[in-house]
Amino acid sequence: MFAGCVDELQGSNIQFDFSPSTAVSAPGTHLTLYAFQDDPMAGRLFELQRFEIHKIADLASPCFIDVGAHVEHPGLHVSQYAKVIGQDVGIPDITNPPANATEDQKKAAATAVQRQNNVALLAGDGGIKAITSSSAASYGPVAADCSDGNGIPPPDCTDDVSNKRRLDACQAVWSSDPNFYEGTDRVLTLPLNGIAHGNVDGMNPINLSPVGGAQFYVDEVLDGFQGYALYSQTDGQTTPGGDLMLFGTPTMPTRGVTKVHMTNAVSAALFADLAIFSNLGKDDDSF
Repeated sequence: MFAGCVDELQGSNIQFDFSPSTAVSAPGTHLTLYAFQDDPMAGRLFELQRFEIHKIADLASPCFIDVGAHVEHPGLHVSQYAKVIGQDVGIPDITNPPANATEDQKKAAATAVQRQNNVALLAGDGGIKAITSSSAASYGPVAADCSDGNGIPPPDCTDDVSNKRRLDACQAVWSSDPNFYEGTDRVLTLPLNGIAHGNVDGMNPINLSPVGGAQFYVDEVLDGFQGYALYSQTDGQTTPGGDLMLFGTPTMPTRGVTKVHMTNAVSAALFADLAIFSNLGKDDDSF
């Protein structure tokens, strides 16, 4: 028989549900959640968490690519996947395969086209939006053409040399900043780089299953705050404030859980609901 205890986990857990109309972050911006506290002299904002919102599948990104030993063409831009696999198996048009095409070749070509269709859905207006880590990093310029070595090869450069150059350039940026987000359609919850905290509420356009919900752990014990505010800010901003996106005041309908309904001053379709589990250090267990 052994005696011991679980170490205290200080701080608070914040669970976010964003309305489906919540937009992706504009380039060069991020969102910051603040807790608001009144004092006799002035209100004070306390920064809790910075994050961004991105589409999981962003075809406009020069680094929305295939990565890993398991992929057919590492570094290939995903927008070109169906075309390249069709070339590999000799079936450029799945509706008119050659007479000598094997069943495996037909399946490979059809699967590639289905993936391409799924990516188009994910990248469209109804695609899944991820709540991600925040970063001020950016990719370098895109080269003028496949022979231009002064930038990331354009997506339609699909030869092995271009794919290798693209892979190396993208991975160099990711290595320089582990918080810089790049999603993938292959594993929706595991991005190529950065951290995914969850999703904006909505549905997966591929199978119409519901998605949504995100959470953060913060160091602060969130007791006694009068309000919570979410601001859009430009990268590099070091002072509180910015463009106020959402604001709400807390209630505690259940012991130990604070709830906040945050709204936008202009649009009723833009809102978020917070559930805050504060002072986690009180949840000690002995055994």
